[in-house]
Amino acid sequence: MTANRLIDTGAPSEEHTGTGAPTGEPPYRVGRARSVLRVVAIASCVPYIGLKTAWMAGSRLGIPDGSPLLDGGPALAVANGATVLMDGGVVVLALLLTRPWGLRVPAWLLVLPVWVASGLLLPIMTAFPVQLIVRLLGGGGGRPVGEGSAEPFLDPWVFGVVYGGFIVQGLALGSLFALYARERWGHLWRGRLRDLPETATAPALRSTAVAAASAALVPGVTHLLWATGSTAGLEAGRAADRTSDFHVLETVSLLFVVATAAGVLLLAFRRTGRLSLRLPLVLAWCGSAHMACWGGWMSLAGLLGAGEAAARPTATMVTYAVQMLAGALVVTLGAYFFAERAAASALSARGALDESRGS
Repeated sequence: MTANRLIDTGAPSEEHTGTGAPTGEPPYRVGRARSVLRVVAIASCVPYIGLKTAWMAGSRLGIPDGSPLLDGGPALAVANGATVLMDGGVVVLALLLTRPWGLRVPAWLLVLPVWVASGLLLPIMTAFPVQLIVRLLGGGGGRPVGEGSAEPFLDPWVFGVVYGGFIVQGLALGSLFALYARERWGHLWRGRLRDLPETATAPALRSTAVAAASAALVPGVTHLLWATGSTAGLEAGRAADRTSDFHVLETVSLLFVVATAAGVLLLAFRRTGRLSLRLPLVLAWCGSAHMACWGGWMSLAGLLGAGEAAARPTATMVTYAVQMLAGALVVTLGAYFFAERAAASALSARGALDESRGS
């Protein structure tokens, strides 16, 4: 047993329940790597929380004259407070993943917030560095992820500080979760696709996978059109404000849609039997999180910024709505997949235990 192991990583035993939760109290030791990752994850929240808190207190730090943020009123204050709480959730997750009480948290109460955090952080982690590279290579100016208005919005340094913090958050929190999940649930994704048994729910899972992949065609085609320069379905203002940043973000969104469809179809139909089970699971996790959570975030931002025009459905709103639906279908399929795997694992463990007791 390594010094930083939380629980046994082997096949389910008396220390594991059907969901991978420990029933015993294994020795709890956290190694230096996890301690450092915890500190990094918490420290990376400081820039964003500090700025938002300063703005709620009336500061104009990083906000230029003419910015619409200066006229946000109570609604903006509420939004700032909500996003501070969201970023504070990273602190809670970092502690949960490295403290003894984190081992007793129900699986859904941990996995769901991490999945949401993945969906909100992954687009920034992938798109923002590419945007910077494109600019350095002379690919044109523009504002960072999610901001394309011609009006002054924030000083350029704010994006670097905030998004840099988000990238560090994602790397540190993702590493902590990967270590935690490997030890608590690692036995559920071992093996290859060809090792997956045929179950009674397999036809339903395949139907759900096809439905999710079919729904993903709508945002996939739309992001492809926008990434390649088409203005079909774009509002006039957004079409006029397109920059290299816009095209990078749309390309990244397209890649996540493709990853989602590939991951869920591989899991459902298992045509490449030698492929490790982990790859389609990672594709489905990252893709569904991006589609559902980032799609929801962009939808909310669009509705808040649209005013009375929000009552009229647009191609952008429809795209993000279908994107959220597809992502939700995939994560639902994933929940059933792991529930089946956990139940089968628990049944096998009980059978082995009964057999050993009887011998």
